[in-house]
Amino acid sequence: MEVNSLRYILLLRGINVGGKNKVSMSDLEQLLLNAGFEDVASYINSGNVFFSSTQNSESFIPKITHLLKTGYDFSIPFALISKEEYLEERAALPEWWNEKLARRDVLFFSLGLDKSEVFDFIDKSSFYNEIVHVGSHALFWGKYDESEYLKTTYHKQLMRQDFYKKITIRNGNTFEKIAEILEKKR
Repeated sequence: MEVNSLRYILLLRGINVGGKNKVSMSDLEQLLLNAGFEDVASYINSGNVFFSSTQNSESFIPKITHLLKTGYDFSIPFALISKEEYLEERAALPEWWNEKLARRDVLFFSLGLDKSEVFDFIDKSSFYNEIVHVGSHALFWGKYDESEYLKTTYHKQLMRQDFYKKITIRNGNTFEKIAEILEKKR
């Protein structure tokens, strides 16, 4: 009996930013390969790692957590999403996501994050020249006008929230490129 392998995207938070928390993508790929993950590859240097596994995510999340904890001397929160979940999330996006916006960001929920904090923040926020969609695995945030960016809730309040250290952000173009890579790998 053939066991099906599932494809995943591992999104690391806060690495290789401003010369801090350096993580070599090739070293990380090798760590994952040595730990038994298959078909490991990365996209750009910001912590986007693809891999396949025949196990379900609940069984290997502790392994990834251990690898990151023992392999690096700094904390690395991460989000883990299956290919199917990622592409379903993308398919469910509202029309405005594909419109011309000054900025588009995706704020992925890292493992261990209490999402209720995020939802409370969104519910209580007043938005200025921006729009937000709450997805299953992330917030999708659009800003309409670059010249008004400094007045947005995104800029003025988001980074002050306790949960901010437990989300990992990708811009809209990176989000779309990851989806393309996942679609190519059948």
